[in-house]
This record gives sequence, structure tokens and C-alpha cells, in this order.
Amino acid sequence: MFKLNDNELLEYIKEDVPYLDLTTTLQDMPDKKARMQIFTREDVIVSCSEEASRVAELIGCEINFALPSRSIAKKGDILLEFSGNYENVQSAWRLTQLLLEYSCKIATYAYNMKQEIAKANPHCELLVTRKHFPFAKRFCIKSIMCGGAMPHRLGLSETVLFFAHHRKVYENDEAFYEALHDIKIKALEKKIIVEPKDFNDAIALMKYGVDVLQVDKSSIEDLKAIVSNRDKNHPNVRILAAGGVNIKNAYEFAKTGVDAIVTSSIYFCGMADMGSNMEIVS
Repeated sequence: MFKLNDNELLEYIKEDVPYLDLTTTLQDMPDKKARMQIFTREDVIVSCSEEASRVAELIGCEINFALPSRSIAKKGDILLEFSGNYENVQSAWRLTQLLLEYSCKIATYAYNMKQEIAKANPHCELLVTRKHFPFAKRFCIKSIMCGGAMPHRLGLSETVLFFAHHRKVYENDEAFYEALHDIKIKALEKKIIVEPKDFNDAIALMKYGVDVLQVDKSSIEDLKAIVSNRDKNHPNVRILAAGGVNIKNAYEFAKTGVDAIVTSSIYFCGMADMGSNMEIVS
């Protein structure tokens, strides 16, 4: 699992503490030492605890304890404990807690959604779109991966995915179908993914050699019909269900026999309920 680097974390710190913590500076308690604990008020999958720990270290604190990413934390468990100079501890408090609140919630949603999918279809993967928070891509990707999901597309440079807008440069559907032959030759190391317009388009695309169909906002019935046709005639084609899929309906979509579910809902699940305890130690 990759880690966010110090440059990224220093930028995060600088946004919140660009110069000093004015409140604690005014208190003028340079000799005070403190200890901070971040705990969870709900069951969560731990995510980005390494980054939260490093944030505290970069501010000048010492890490006493941290649960590793991907751990299961129960209500009341301590995720992170650090200590040091009172002013440094106060500066690191919200930065570390906020990072854990967002990341753990994303990871937990991903984990729970994947469990729902596995109940219906153990061979169905959970993929997450690139509709992450602007300027927070690496943070969001690490969070979903801590929950067991995978990124659907890391960026435009590494995947081939044709939407309706891409097809407008062709005279008609047949011209696009024919173009797929040359596109597959040019991108011989890549999977060619197309979002079909409807059932008939999906069937035609499979006949013309598409590698993956990303079926967007389809009914369960149409999705089952596309999967059934694939199973009978084009077993090597992979089918993704996308558009409006979330933890509440993931089970039903997975039951259709699709190979993966693509979702953005994970990024909009809110924040984990966490608290903190601070004590003065000297």
C-alpha cells in the first residue's frame, strides 16, 4: 500500500497552520507537555493512520500508538495516540482527527459495500470512479483501497473508455464499430471499454470485439439480459454496472452476474464519528 509523502503532508499542515497556532501562542505555556488520543465512536476500517501519525511527527510530536491501516477498530478503540509540547499537540489535533474521520469513513463504506456484493456474487469486484474530491486524489484512492475496493480509472492516460461524447465524431454507430478494429490494434496492451447506449448497442459492441462494457444507469432486467447474451456468445467480455449503484442496491446489481460494480457513492458517505482526549502530562 502506498503512502502519501512528506511534501503532500506538509502542504496539508500549511493549509491549517500557515504560521502558528494563535490561540496556544497567546496562552504562552512553553513548558507544558500533553498527550492526545483519537478514538472512534463507531466501528470502522482504519485508513491513513500512517499519514495521520506522520502529520503529528512533522509538527514535532512523538507517536505512542497507532492502529495500522486496514485494521478493524471497534467503537471506543483508540486509533492514534501522540504526545509532546502542548502547542504542538494542539496543532496536530484537528489535522490528524479530520484526516482519520474522512479516510476511515470512506474505507468503511467501501468494506461494507464489498461485503454486500460478495453475498450475491463472490466474483464481482468493487471499482471506484475518479469522481474524488479535487486536490485529494491520492488520499481518496488510498482510503478506498484500505476498504478493499480498487480504483476504476487512475486517470485518462492509462485507460481506454469511450462515452457517448467520443462517438459523436463518427457518422453513425456502424462507423464507430468499424473503428474499434483499428483502435484495438493501436492499443494492443489495453482493454477497450465502451459505454453502450442501450441493449442493442451492447450486443453489437460485443460482436465487434469490445473487451469491456460499462453499462450505465441500466435497469436490473436489461443488465441481466446483457449478461445472459454475453455468457452464451461472448464469454471473454467483461461487464461493469455503473450509475446510481450504492451500498443499498449493490446486492441486487451484483446478482445480475456482472464482473464489477463501478461507484462514486463511496466518496460522499460523510465522516466517521470520532472523538479525542487530551491530558496534560507535565
